[in-house]
Amino acid sequence: MSGLTGPRHLPRRLALVLVTALSLTACATTPPTNPDNLCDIFYEKDGWYEQAKRTEQRWGAPIHVKMAIMRHESAFRHNAKPPRYYFLGFIPWGYISSAEGYPQALDGTWRRYQRENNRRAASRHDFDDSLDFIGWYLHTSKRQIGLSSGDTYSHYLAYHEGQTGFKRGSWKAKPSVQRYAQRVAATANRYESQLSECRAGLENPGRWWWPFS
Repeated sequence: MSGLTGPRHLPRRLALVLVTALSLTACATTPPTNPDNLCDIFYEKDGWYEQAKRTEQRWGAPIHVKMAIMRHESAFRHNAKPPRYYFLGFIPWGYISSAEGYPQALDGTWRRYQRENNRRAASRHDFDDSLDFIGWYLHTSKRQIGLSSGDTYSHYLAYHEGQTGFKRGSWKAKPSVQRYAQRVAATANRYESQLSECRAGLENPGRWWWPFS
């Protein structure tokens, strides 16, 4: 049995609970300070570039495309949720879809990713898992639909509408979705240009300290 039992130990137990809660709060992942600059994102968020590079190697999905999709889907918020339904206009009544987390992946699509990749413990609230999911989805769209790896516009339409919806052309009747896909593509283009300027530094952190480099 635990030695922290009985009324006289309550203050100590309460202190432990508070310390744990504060630690979890301090470790919570916050969005990047400057989400419009990919170099700033990778320099600020330790490990994000390495994971982005791993998923690029695994799935062949360019870093700038994956990161642009995540930026517009969740603004890099690990706990992002879609808007709620409101009963009678003011009573919260569930969410408009099951989309969740960094990738705003639907329940069914996320379960498919977990099953096909043997990643049952993967979480939409984890950056690494979410970026791998996006890489997998883009790879699947490339294989099933024949999309070019760098065609962010079409990839986002397939991501938003689903691969079956994209093939049916459901997006053609949705001008707002087309405009949003154009915004995602513009962000990807900007990210690609930014990454070309800082990738060498990300690959060799601290290199500039060496006087003969």
